[in-house]
Parts: sequence; structure tokens; C-alpha cells
Amino acid sequence: MPPIRALPALALACVTAVAGARDPGVKLPDIGSSAAAIASPQELQDYGAAMLHELRAYELVLEDPLLEDYIRALGYRLVASSDRPDLPYTFFIMRSEDINAFAAPGGYVAVNAGLMTAMDSEDELAGVLAHEISHVQQQHILRGIEDQQKMSLPIMLGMLGVMIAAAGRNDDAAPAVLISGTSLMQQRAINFTRSEEAEADRVGIQILARAGFDPNAMAGAFQALQRVMRVNGIDIPEFLLTHPLDTRRIAEARERAAQLGCPTTPAVVARPAPAAGGGGLDLNLRAGTQVASAVPVSPKPGSCAPRQGDGGYYELMRERVRVLSAPSAPSIRGYYADNLRDNPGFDTPATRYGHALALIRTHQAADAVKELQPLVAAQPNSVPLRLALAKAEDQAGQHAAALAGYERLNRDFPGNRAVVLGYADALLAQGGDAGARRALELLRPQVDRHGDDPDLQATFGRASQLAGDSVRAAEAYAEAAWLNGRAEDALAQLKALAKRDDLSYYQRSRIEARITRLTAVVLDQRKRGDPAPDAP
Repeated sequence: MPPIRALPALALACVTAVAGARDPGVKLPDIGSSAAAIASPQELQDYGAAMLHELRAYELVLEDPLLEDYIRALGYRLVASSDRPDLPYTFFIMRSEDINAFAAPGGYVAVNAGLMTAMDSEDELAGVLAHEISHVQQQHILRGIEDQQKMSLPIMLGMLGVMIAAAGRNDDAAPAVLISGTSLMQQRAINFTRSEEAEADRVGIQILARAGFDPNAMAGAFQALQRVMRVNGIDIPEFLLTHPLDTRRIAEARERAAQLGCPTTPAVVARPAPAAGGGGLDLNLRAGTQVASAVPVSPKPGSCAPRQGDGGYYELMRERVRVLSAPSAPSIRGYYADNLRDNPGFDTPATRYGHALALIRTHQAADAVKELQPLVAAQPNSVPLRLALAKAEDQAGQHAAALAGYERLNRDFPGNRAVVLGYADALLAQGGDAGARRALELLRPQVDRHGDDPDLQATFGRASQLAGDSVRAAEAYAEAAWLNGRAEDALAQLKALAKRDDLSYYQRSRIEARITRLTAVVLDQRKRGDPAPDAP
């Protein structure tokens, strides 16, 4: 590519790579700046949603209702204790073993599966989330883009002038100025990022303490990442490439945590409620939902005492992430089998649960049932354990036992999305109108509450189709395609549906309104030249 033609791409890469920041001094939360003029809140929301849809299109998002509800509950617990609880947030987990987390425009906060499995405790995971929430609250992304725009224009104009003057010459003037200009912009971006990271640490530690988590957990998360780096030699975790870390930063985090002290009120993260009348997410932890840890946990040096009531739920979710994100099902099954055989300290309820999930992934359901039965007997109010047992029974051909297990779960935890989806899948697998109608009865309230869940929309489409409602099925399939980043496909499905002559007035109005919305999205994508992902 000729140097001058490369300039727009270079400028775009430099601008979009910035995470942005301000000076390292203590600051009050932002109450308005020129950065807000870069994009409206709705534009930021649209950008973040489009990013999430695109990630789904390439199967980079870990879609699992239990994990989604867990990370959202943990995130919103922290948001509620921030200075801007009014800002919208969307929390999700990336299907990646890389250790990383990031915040994107519109309050979209992602945690990689690899980072979640690297954290020793829920408090440390909360520390990383609090840090990313701080980036959103302090408008760091917008500020970074604004600052980079102010800085890069003079540099780019100077580079362009030299390159035009050097046109047709055979010396190294143009490449030299290109390299020097790029280096200058990159150094400015690095310095900016370090400053902003310090601010996000300060604000994040305050959020942690207010939410009842151990404020030392921020430094604990950094130390856990350092351990990974030492174990892997020169392989630096992705999080540390975008969030530079040194001993001074850890020391400062420890000092700030010491000033705040240990929480007097323990953090309570959303868990499924065992009593009838509870919903899918309940911010009040109720008795009997915990899964006890195998060994009492002692506080780390310089940390607060372990929170009471956590009960090992995070450990279950950590093993669930490990299994569902593993690229090879046989390998992850071997990981659990080998460690359970050779390492007595590895044997906990959480690792047994992980082993059972790995057995389910490799279609050894009968063995999974045997693994899960004693765990459920010991913890009869654990939704993750009971859901895994019902799924294993269904896969093992014990369909009556599985359906009975799902029915009891639905009675004990009404409105729980993971329970409803598991139950509906089991009903639809049996076939028949009665099962489809029961599945629709379960799914309709969930679609109203979680319409942005592509798996839920796809399951609702299957249930509608089996129940004979082909119009509603087609709408749900189109919505699932849209949420999975296939806007062109979704629009084509809706246009084909609109050609039917048996639509009611309300059906046609609903479909045409959705066509209008998706047409704007597709035209915008075509204008940008976005490549359309292949349909599955």
C-alpha cells in the first residue's frame, strides 16, 4: 500500500486503540466535559450493542443463562455502589482463555473466561469489574478518543506534508517520518492510558468498599495476574498489555485499601432464591442457596476476613466457565479426572461439579449422574447442581426423572431463566403438542423480560413452530439472527414473512415496524462496508 493511502488506516488504528485518561491526581466524578459531545448516549448504546452482536456472530461470547445472570448480578451490585448508578450497563463473558477484561462504549463490560478462572476469589473478580465500571463512569473511552483526536491531527498533517514533499524521491524521508509520527502518537496513548488506569484503580477500590467487598481485592487481582505471568514466563496476560502493571501500582492499591478498611457489611451477590415467589435474580441472599466450600478459607496476608454467606457459589461458576469455554471437551474432562485422581487437595464440590459438566460435554451422562447425585443430596437447594443433574438424566435417557427434576426446579425457583430454558429444551426434545404448549407457557414471560437473549429467542421460535404458530416462530428466529449479528439474514426473514397474506393487522404492524428498524441498521452496515458473517 502506498504510504499516503495508508494514512487514514493508521489514524483510525491509533484513535481506536486508545483507552484514554487524565492526570493522576485525585478527581471528583466527571459531571460533564467536551468529551460527551463526541457521541450521544443513544449512539454509544447502539455502538455497544452492535459490538456485542458482532462478537456473537463469530461465537466469541459465552452464552449461558446461569453465567450471564451471575456476572450481571455481580456487576450491578457494584454499579449500585458507584457514583453513577443511573448509567446503563451490559455485562457478559467472552469465550476466550486469554486473561483480559474491557469496557466499551455504552457501558458494555466484558470479562474473558480466562480471567475469571485466574481469579482466586469472587472479591478479586469484583475488583476487575469495579475497575472496568470506573472506566465507564469516568468517561475514559470518550476522553481518550477526544484527546487522541486533538493530538493526532497536527501530527498527521505534518506527516502528510513531508510525505507529499518526498513523493517521487528514492530516499527514506517518507518512511522515517511515518515511523517517528506513529511512535509519537503511540507514546502519547501509552502515557494517557497509565494516567487513566490510576484513576480507575482509585475509583474502583472505592466502589469495592462501598459494595461490601474486600478493598484489598484490587491488589489481589493484580498479584494473581503477576503469578500467571511468572508461570507462563514471557507470556504476558492480555489484561496487563492494556492495563500496565508494576509493583508501585500494587502498593498504591494496598495503601488505598488500608485507608478504607475492611467492610462492616458483607457483600451479597444475587443468587437464585429457593422460596416460591422469587424471580430469576434476587439481590437478597436467602438461606439454603449456598454450596459449601470443602475447606474453610483463610484470609490472605493484607486482606480482610472471608465474607460469610458466599458459600462457594463463585467457585461453582468458575468451574462452569472453565468447562464451557474449553476448546476441547476430552481435554477438559481429562483435566478434572487426572487432578481428582492425583491431587487430594483438588477434590471439592466445585471441582466435582466441573467434572460432571465435562462428562456431560463428552456424552458420558450416566457417569455425570453418579457424580452429581451426592452433590445434590448434600446441597438440595443449589440451582447449578440440580440443573446439571436434570440435564445429565435427560442425556442419559432418564427422561421422566429429568422432567420431574425440571418441574421441581421451576416450582422452587419460579422465573429463573436458566431453569426455564433447560426445562423448555427438555420438553421440546420429547416432541408433541403438549410439551410445546407447556414450553411456550414457560418461555413467554422470559421473552418479555430477556428479549435480548438470542438463545431464548431461538428456543421460543422452536416452541412456537411445534405449537403451530409459524408467524411467531419466524419472528423469533429473525430476532435471534439479529441478536447474533446477522442483520441481513434477519431482515430477509422478516421481508419474506411480510409477504404472507394471512397476517393479522397486529402481526403485520409488528413485523413492518421491525423491518423499518433493521433496514436502517443494514443500510448503515453496507455504508461502512462491514463484512457479513456467514450464517451458521
